[in-house]
Amino acid sequence: MQSVKKEMKKRVIVGLSGGVDSSVAAYLLKAQGYEVIGLFMKNWHDDSVTISDECPWLDDSNDAMLVAEKLGIPFQTVDLSEQYRERIVDYMFNEYEKGRTPNPDILCNREIKFDVFMKIALDLGADYVATGHYCRKGILDRDGNEVFQLLAGKDKNKDQSYFLCQLSQAQLAKALFPIGELQKPEVRAIAAKADLITADKKDSQGLCFIGKVRLPDFLQQQLKPKEGVIVEIPKEHSHYKISLNNFGSKTEELQYLSRKAVYAIEDGEVVGNHQGAHYFTKGQRKGLSVGGKVEPLFVIDTDVEENVIYTGQGKQHPGLYKKALFVTQDELHWVRPDLALEAGDTLEVLARIRYRQALEKATLYKTDSGMYVEFENRQSAITEGQFVAWYLEDELVGSGVIS
Repeated sequence: MQSVKKEMKKRVIVGLSGGVDSSVAAYLLKAQGYEVIGLFMKNWHDDSVTISDECPWLDDSNDAMLVAEKLGIPFQTVDLSEQYRERIVDYMFNEYEKGRTPNPDILCNREIKFDVFMKIALDLGADYVATGHYCRKGILDRDGNEVFQLLAGKDKNKDQSYFLCQLSQAQLAKALFPIGELQKPEVRAIAAKADLITADKKDSQGLCFIGKVRLPDFLQQQLKPKEGVIVEIPKEHSHYKISLNNFGSKTEELQYLSRKAVYAIEDGEVVGNHQGAHYFTKGQRKGLSVGGKVEPLFVIDTDVEENVIYTGQGKQHPGLYKKALFVTQDELHWVRPDLALEAGDTLEVLARIRYRQALEKATLYKTDSGMYVEFENRQSAITEGQFVAWYLEDELVGSGVIS
């Protein structure tokens, strides 16, 4: 009888990163009776751009191995650096070159953890792949079919559902998030009680699996420095003074609200030089090295074709704010395809345009060419290439790349 029971044990492969969250995820799954295997993903070799002592993969891999030893589970390392370079790093360079600002963490989850890594896990006979993300999975019954929900983590301060906004139903079906119901202090307490080496380890910062990276150094590997000018646009610029009540349709109004500003050098004053517009992103304050202003300068736009950075003084500069954004049809993704809108449909949602941003009230407007997201309040630094994610209460139902 004993052996039959063993046969039925579900096998879970945990992405052990060497941090406390994935360590506790593995510990909890083992306690729940799963057959657990720990796998460490090695995604990066180039230490020349890594601020090494912050997050060296070697230490992380060692910590992951010690956790696996402590838990008495099999452990191995998989080298995914080739796929990582192709799918994440090359994509990043490409986006920066176009003047967009990518989010590698979201891509890493979609392309690496829940695709390349998941396929390896399933080839190893896994029933599920588990990670240490602060989010939860729900299951609904729709006419006898299972529909999977991506729900916010119970710890509102750590909720990481946004980073998983590109997952599909097939990926969610095979995913487990063991710490989604817990608060961070509870996770640390469990790790301490289980005597795991990662209990007090600091949370990693920086790029997914690369660690703390000097982004300009990183980008300079492929995007060569190119001197250009920094232009300051005054708050009184005519671009900010157009009346909003002469639109023939709602779509016309949304097109206007979500438009990309078009500035010219003569619209403002040249206040400095830079080493490449593609190294800068909207809302950025650091790295401009322009002094003598009443308020600090913020990047309000970049023109990578002409290699010009447009800036404005102060956090409240009108050039930083927009009420709406657009996602093209081919960059639109529904975690819940059963809730996808048809052209002409609208939906009231909560949305965010960056991790850790509080959810904001917004309305989705579906058109033939994509989707507009109109916020109730103006949003600062809506940035092309970043992701917008929308929620119904605490469920993330869809996302898209801001165009």
